[in-house]
Amino acid sequence: QVQLVESGGGLVQAGGSLRLSCAASGRTLSSYAMGWFRQAPGKEREFVSGINWPGGSKYYADLVKGRFTISRDYAKNTVYLQMNSLKPEDTAVYYCAQKGGGMSPRPNEYDVWGQGTQVTVSS
Repeated sequence: QVQLVESGGGLVQAGGSLRLSCAASGRTLSSYAMGWFRQAPGKEREFVSGINWPGGSKYYADLVKGRFTISRDYAKNTVYLQMNSLKPEDTAVYYCAQKGGGMSPRPNEYDVWGQGTQVTVSS
């Protein structure tokens, strides 16, 4: 069983930056995708970014393109989400998740989730 642990959330002013981390442990698949999602109060969980493993293809939601960057560290089995130029509307709980096979923006296709980390952007 894979376990995912997010960290790096916090409170930041608009225009600031944060880097989220998602550390994976336990049994891993030979081919899978890691996704970052977020959920604001009263809203549905939405796709933010994702990366295929081991291929490395990266994907971004239109709302974060040019501001967020996903990356990975093979040795640490960790995926990062660098978030720059943050806006108040980026405020949400951010989750990382894993699924077998290729990337998907659909949360219901992911079967392993982290506990989430709160990101709050003040105006």
